[in-house]
Amino acid sequence: MRLHPVTDGRLPDWCDRFLAPVGAGDIFATRLWYDTTLAHALPPGAMPLLGRCAEDVALLPLQRGSHGGLRSLTTPYSLAWRPLPAQPSGAAALLACGASLGAALRFRAPARFEALAEDAPGLEDWLQGLGDAGITVQRYRHFGNWHEALAPGAGWPGYMAARPPALRTTVRRKLDRARRDFRFEMLREPGPALEAGITGYLDVHAGSWKPAEPFPAFDPALMRGAAAVGALRLALLRDTAGKAVAAQYWLVSGGHAWLLKLAHVEASRAASPGTALTAMMIRHLIEEEAVQHLDFGRGDDAYKSLWVAARRQRMGLVLAHPGHPLGLLAMARRQIAGWIGR
Repeated sequence: MRLHPVTDGRLPDWCDRFLAPVGAGDIFATRLWYDTTLAHALPPGAMPLLGRCAEDVALLPLQRGSHGGLRSLTTPYSLAWRPLPAQPSGAAALLACGASLGAALRFRAPARFEALAEDAPGLEDWLQGLGDAGITVQRYRHFGNWHEALAPGAGWPGYMAARPPALRTTVRRKLDRARRDFRFEMLREPGPALEAGITGYLDVHAGSWKPAEPFPAFDPALMRGAAAVGALRLALLRDTAGKAVAAQYWLVSGGHAWLLKLAHVEASRAASPGTALTAMMIRHLIEEEAVQHLDFGRGDDAYKSLWVAARRQRMGLVLAHPGHPLGLLAMARRQIAGWIGR
């Protein structure tokens, strides 16, 4: 495997053959996602790298951390990461990619890869290639992801009928109040209105319960980039004075909609503007955009199971080789943990 440093804050043009189009329903394998990450969310001291597997069958977006080991090019904002095979591809490409990466990791410090979907196409072939190269693969639970595939033709009434009774009652009451006391705004195109919307979003975040962002420029940059390619849905509720009291933004691609961030102003909590805004946005996505799949992103926050019914596990991997002291230590720790578990 050949490693190429990324030096100008964006993926080079030759990467395009490995990347998904924005409208293909795989937003986290697009240039939009990776270029925004490279420009606005790299940890201090990280060196972004591109791993080109044997004969360019696949691309691995990577970074080298301060301890020298390879890591996936993931951040606290990443919802999914996977090897990116050249198109068209098959199982043999990912098997060869795993073997190529495995050869590069022999006698090296352990590598860590995060935000992998357990059912990602070709993942087991990739892992088999690593194992064939003598690499020990240790899996761990990274984060939960709540989502739901919507029943065809059910529409908004069918969606709400499948929600818990308490949420149905709350949504009905809060929507009635929101229509009286607030103004719904949804932005999707570049321009002055979007910039005002981003300012409103940032004001809501600052007045919410949420901690400061680790990379404050990331969300605004992703919103602008997504708007430029038609993937953004930025929603706000404003009070009668025009002040934003709740905000959230989604990315939409190929019938999928991902809720990236949401917040409401704590001073307006009694009116439940966040609940009302989520209901308004989901109704819009179902009725106006025929979205078929809702995804509530990273984490097991209690509210998510009210809006979407299924949970899946995102996992991490530690890839270790016994020819390196740290690799041997990682393997010993795993063995000891297994003994303790038994």
